[in-house]
Amino acid sequence: MKIFGISFLEPDRLWFLIGVAVLLVAYAFLQRRRKVYAARIASADLLDSVLPKRPGWRRHTTAAIFLVALSILTAGFARPTATVRVPRERATVIVAIDVSLSMQAADVEPDRLVAAQDAAKRFVTELPETLNVGIVGFAGTASVLLPPTTDRVAAIRVIDNLQLAESTAIGEAIFTSLDALLSVPPDENGDRAPARIVLLSDGTTTVGRPDLLATQAALEAQIPVSTIAFGTAEGFIMYDDPETEAIDPQEIPVPVGGDSLEQIADSTGGAFFTAESIGELETVYENIGSAIGFEDAEREVTDWFIAASLIALLLSSALSVLWFQRLP
Repeated sequence: MKIFGISFLEPDRLWFLIGVAVLLVAYAFLQRRRKVYAARIASADLLDSVLPKRPGWRRHTTAAIFLVALSILTAGFARPTATVRVPRERATVIVAIDVSLSMQAADVEPDRLVAAQDAAKRFVTELPETLNVGIVGFAGTASVLLPPTTDRVAAIRVIDNLQLAESTAIGEAIFTSLDALLSVPPDENGDRAPARIVLLSDGTTTVGRPDLLATQAALEAQIPVSTIAFGTAEGFIMYDDPETEAIDPQEIPVPVGGDSLEQIADSTGGAFFTAESIGELETVYENIGSAIGFEDAEREVTDWFIAASLIALLLSSALSVLWFQRLP
């Protein structure tokens, strides 16, 4: 039985609410009887002169709050449970970061790479401590810079030391991330922890194995790949090509690419995001972290009800003392 999303481990104890209902009926009966008795002994004008400040609604307010407190306390006695968000006890996430030369574009301040590093560091530090985090860097090739670990200091150090290189190999990044995830041993029951890949890039694959092969491998491993297209359509870099005789660096447009990243996410059951600023990227990572690091679980919430009933009892007592100089 669920009431407003709350179920009870001991629903039979809710029968005690009948006692609260009896008190409510008794209170209403006594108030009715009091009015009849007052009308018998005196006229309304005489009552006003003898008792000019009858409590009226105030008396009913304190009584109502008191009965509400008893009702909440009774519900707490029935051991209520609710679905709440709790940190995962086991999970592994690989953060794959594009370090191709286009990531030096300054369309995101101070540039794409530094902004991506700052957001990634915040992401890994805010994940639950029990989660394993690995780092993969990719440009023309991909490599595991940090195997899955709970050491957040090591993760931040690796992210800080990312270096730019030529080309973009998104497919290789996915394959390398899958290898890192599958290297994590199962638990004592032979079950593998939930695993996710979070891949950030500003472009499309130019070298290495195609995205389609990597997507198929992720599907076979049942590992979702969430992707983030980071940057703007106006991005550009200044490139000095040593094979030309140009004296000044050339301005090369590097607009962010997102179609292939969206297809990867959709095909593997991940989520696709776009971000054009570090603020948007941090928000994206926060959403991903909430999905990866936490899960819905049924938990006993008796303490919520006890706290609410105590607040109501204190409020009822405070109003009674303030208005009538006595406890209810």
